[in-house]
Amino acid sequence: MCTCAHHSRATRRTLLAGTSGLVTTAAVARFEPAAAGESRTQTFTGSFSGVNTPDWHYLPVEVPRGVREIEVSYAYEKTDTGLGFSANVIDIGIFDPSGSDLGDAAGFRGWSGGARDSFRISAARATPGYLAGPITPGTWHVALGPFAVVPPGVDYEVRVTLHFGRERRRFRPQPAPRRVPGTGPGWYRGDCHLHTVHSDGRHTQASLAALAREAGLDFIGSTEHNTSSAQLTWGRHAPDDLLVVNGEEVTTRAGHWLALGLPAGTWVDWRFRPDDDALATFTERVRGVGGLAVTAHPFAPEPGSTWGFDPTYAAMDLVEMWNGPWTLDDQVAVEAWHTLLVAGTYVPVMGNSDSHTEDQVVGLPQTVVRAGTLSTPAIVRGLRAGHAWIAESSAVDLDLTASLADRTATCGEALGAAATDLVDVRLTVGGAPGCLAQLRGPLTVLGGAVTDAEGAAEVVVSVPAGLASFVRAEVRRLDGAPVLNPLQGVPGLAMVAMTNPVFLGDRPARPAAARGADTGPATGS
Repeated sequence: MCTCAHHSRATRRTLLAGTSGLVTTAAVARFEPAAAGESRTQTFTGSFSGVNTPDWHYLPVEVPRGVREIEVSYAYEKTDTGLGFSANVIDIGIFDPSGSDLGDAAGFRGWSGGARDSFRISAARATPGYLAGPITPGTWHVALGPFAVVPPGVDYEVRVTLHFGRERRRFRPQPAPRRVPGTGPGWYRGDCHLHTVHSDGRHTQASLAALAREAGLDFIGSTEHNTSSAQLTWGRHAPDDLLVVNGEEVTTRAGHWLALGLPAGTWVDWRFRPDDDALATFTERVRGVGGLAVTAHPFAPEPGSTWGFDPTYAAMDLVEMWNGPWTLDDQVAVEAWHTLLVAGTYVPVMGNSDSHTEDQVVGLPQTVVRAGTLSTPAIVRGLRAGHAWIAESSAVDLDLTASLADRTATCGEALGAAATDLVDVRLTVGGAPGCLAQLRGPLTVLGGAVTDAEGAAEVVVSVPAGLASFVRAEVRRLDGAPVLNPLQGVPGLAMVAMTNPVFLGDRPARPAAARGADTGPATGS
């Protein structure tokens, strides 16, 4: 056994890749060829001090011909902060000889973050989160991602084992279909932020699909952290009437975002920070393959989760306004978004559960989207245009319209009223007992009603278009229990449903990134 030492304070030659803070040490683990059936192991040891620790650290491994499988395991001691997150975390992944620089999708072979302490890759199979495929001779790189490292730091040990021999089988991808046959125009319910064992979730793909059906969902988004592996196997698990929208949660060190609507097998790099000026490059790549870029939980109070990029979401198509059970960070997010609306900046919203375990209810919340069919392209178009509203469950129903003469507009649409016009706005709510339904304008609540015993309410108001550029709806619970921990809830009026706005006049200009949206006035109901 050979030991190769690597340190974040290395004095050996280093290579900086661009401005992204990627660091590769010069020491290499070299393996000699061996006979079929034999294995060889080498061990890397090192430490991260917490002082000028790079975001990414690479361990080069020279893989000879004749290798059937690569096995990697590692060990380190993380620190429990007692605040709901850990410090001194080291994430892990791997790149093959095709490349490991920022954006090198061809070289990406998997990522498990801190969810696993080992993984294996062969031509026929791979640990969830990793991509099966040829074990190409050349320099592979085990990628380490030290996170929230504090002095005196953390030591690590990485063991790389090569198993020699011939792999006779090959992996056969089986992605889910991109459309559900026989569907037409309608409002479809979905949860587009979900995790399985392919990243740090506890759901299997089959169990997640079953939970989605129980929640009354028509579609789900597969958004594993920083890996595309689940996209290649959903066809084995999804029922014919459940649409799976391929995606990825791009987990940067300065905030997370969802890449949704990707062709199966598409991987998006996450190894950049705001100073690298790379966000727009990758969101444009997502749009270039027909997808959406969605800011996730922008005010989540955990290290690395809070949105640290442009607070106006200029490079994004949507923002995930509601993430899991309604808590204080969701309330902060919706008020910040409302402020942007008042200032004339509109980015549509959606809501998702971010479920990792059975304790995190799938479909709480869910986004209800108007789409031409139950298909990935149609769902993407509906979300991008803001033709959507958010509900805590499939029991909740809602309809919001603004009408003038023979024109009617709903969520995400513009009515095209003149400043002198008086617009009729109607909100109907069902399935939400014990709630307050309200219409909100830019500056004040325009009208409201308390739902009856069956959970129904109707609010009808006439709004001068010159005094309210938009209206939107909120439904909040009146019977919420007192909450002492703001991270676990919001005292009082928790959200039950909310909508994208209806614009009474013209729709405000979207950020340059959000091309393809429906920006014209409504033409009828």
